[in-house]
Amino acid sequence: MINRALIVILATVTLDAVGIGLALPVIPTLLRELSNETRIAGRFGYFMAIYPFMQFLFSSVLGRLSDRYGRRPVLLVSLGVASVDYLIMGLSPVLGILYVGRVLAGMTGASLAVATAYIADISGPDERARRFGFMNACFGLGFVAGPLLGGLAGSLSPRYPFLLAAGFSGLNLVMGIFVLPESHKPGAPSGEKGPGFVASLLSIRGSRTLLPLLSIYFLINLIGQIPGSLWIINGEDRFGWDVRMVGFTFAAFGILHAVAQAFFTEPTTRRLGERGAILLGVACDGAAFVAMAFITEGWMVFVLLFLFTAGGIALPAFQALLSRQVGEEHQGELQGTLVSLTSLTEVVGPIAATSLYAASPPSAPGLVWLVGAGLYVLCVPVILRQMAASRGRRAEAIEAAP
Repeated sequence: MINRALIVILATVTLDAVGIGLALPVIPTLLRELSNETRIAGRFGYFMAIYPFMQFLFSSVLGRLSDRYGRRPVLLVSLGVASVDYLIMGLSPVLGILYVGRVLAGMTGASLAVATAYIADISGPDERARRFGFMNACFGLGFVAGPLLGGLAGSLSPRYPFLLAAGFSGLNLVMGIFVLPESHKPGAPSGEKGPGFVASLLSIRGSRTLLPLLSIYFLINLIGQIPGSLWIINGEDRFGWDVRMVGFTFAAFGILHAVAQAFFTEPTTRRLGERGAILLGVACDGAAFVAMAFITEGWMVFVLLFLFTAGGIALPAFQALLSRQVGEEHQGELQGTLVSLTSLTEVVGPIAATSLYAASPPSAPGLVWLVGAGLYVLCVPVILRQMAASRGRRAEAIEAAP
């Protein structure tokens, strides 16, 4: 039986991702236009960091509001604000308004947490994992289509992708008003609150196994911000990409990444184990970083996309490894900690990466990629120690068995 509410919320997530991705290829062009600067790497990093920072602040706020007042009104308000926000950003003649628009976009982008809660509301315990997978796939599909459409529209004017994003958000709003039912009975929030990020870290600081792994998880996520932060600027500066080419490369990466996540992560983890899959992912990503530092032609990037996407198997394997380190009663706390760590890397990473890129001498534009590869080297000893410790624990368990 077709679940209409599920289809509608998945369509909402897809259109939301399209709207987010539409503007990405033209943001550097618009920043140059409004700031009258030619080198905007540092400014671009701070601009990109605003969005995840606002998501970090407002995801739990919107989640609590949706608990109290219902999912539907919170989603509709977020979509309405997003529509107006994209329109203002697309028509803005002033740089400051563009930054304000980015703040509002991050706040309304936190509605993904509400969409996740909506799916949990309408799904049984045995259905949630599969439906969350559908949600991630729809978001990925939207994020492939968004930059591709943004690149095509941006080749005509850097303003058009924002106006197109406003249209998609408006369509999303109309669909929500007329066909999206409420999934949660509004009520007063309970007095209990989950532990905060700092409290969660303090509660696990004594774990000799978990804390080093969390440190490496943070580092891998931080390194992973380098491509996302520099992809557009690096391509424009070194290879002369226009916004259309930027959109094509984003789409190609999105498709390859989705295929790798869907078809290669699980078999690789089953064959090599979680730690082996992590090492393989780190090796592939590190090799791609080194190659990015030295390539001289834009077409070479498309070859390296296969290494980048193979590197994407490291994080899912790492999440599975981390989940094994705690009991069922602490899984929620652990997953909340991982989300917070990821959000922090999405704030710190773009600023650090673009600042280093801006400070690099013109003769060494690939320096930041080499730094990222060097940071990966720091991860390997910890992973190898964990592999050795795991083998030791298994051997002890075998010896102790009757």
